Amino acid sequence: MPDRDYYEVLDVPRDANPDAIKKSYRKLARKYHPDVNPGDKSAEKSFKEVQQAYDVLSDQEKRAMYDRYGAAGFEGMGAGPRAGASEWASRFGGQGEETFDFSDLIGSYAQGGGGGGGGGLFEDLFGRMRAGAGGKAARPQAGRDVEAHLTIPFLTAVRGGQTSIQVQRSDGKSETLTVKIPPGVDEGAKLRLKGQGEPGPKGAPAGDMTIIVSVEPHSYFKREDRNLLVEVPLTVAEAVLGAKVDVPTLDGMKPVPIPAGTSSGQKLRLKGQGVPGSAGKPDGDLFVVVKIVVPKGVDDESKRLIEQFADLNKQSPRAGLW
Repeated sequence: MPDRDYYEVLDVPRDANPDAIKKSYRKLARKYHPDVNPGDKSAEKSFKEVQQAYDVLSDQEKRAMYDRYGAAGFEGMGAGPRAGASEWASRFGGQGEETFDFSDLIGSYAQGGGGGGGGGLFEDLFGRMRAGAGGKAARPQAGRDVEAHLTIPFLTAVRGGQTSIQVQRSDGKSETLTVKIPPGVDEGAKLRLKGQGEPGPKGAPAGDMTIIVSVEPHSYFKREDRNLLVEVPLTVAEAVLGAKVDVPTLDGMKPVPIPAGTSSGQKLRLKGQGVPGSAGKPDGDLFVVVKIVVPKGVDDESKRLIEQFADLNKQSPRAGLW
């Protein structure tokens, strides 16, 4: 017997009238019928629970006994549900010996006359129900979707490209798939390979494969959305006097002018040199992040010159910060 209350199974209040119980039963029986849910064990269980609950609540005497004693009142009495879906169109016990025809239960889903008895009746009626208003048969249920994880190089994620992934199938076989990487893919992006999931039952289409992307870090490029950052070391003289230094870009090394008086941490923008535009998004920018490198040891003459430089160029860089 169902673990749940029969009224809960049929989704009706305890004071529901017979018509309300019958209406709810028809709705739920259509929803959980095995022909509508092939291979779904959960739906099959619900279908049997719905049958059993209706078998009791549609009968005045059984319902009265259930209201008084609950499911315990039927233990050992063989008052369980019909054996399976094939008996759904059989007669339900109770006063008046009401007989339900399957075409009656389907209602507006199955229009026109019924077919033969037994399995032929179900097949004919459910065939029409699945067809719907358009007259086309419902598509068979596709196979299960699966997930896979793929780690790609930083520059492949930025520029796009093609790579391969090896997947282990449910039958134990290993397969290598080619994956196209669109430009600008970021960490955690999901790529869909249609039809590369589990095979569908009885010749139905296969499910899809979702590939979750991880991106390897780069040795000197960093990414912020569609912008790239690269840290460029400068000498004290280059920062103070200005210079032209070679800077790495996606297209190779390019000379970049450094203005005189550039401070450490300052960013110089190279427009359009970041992540290439894609899917309606514009090109990102490349930011050169300046890092001034001070020599660890200097001779006495250099110290004297630095002291002279400091005397001639008074600064208070921390003034007003705290």
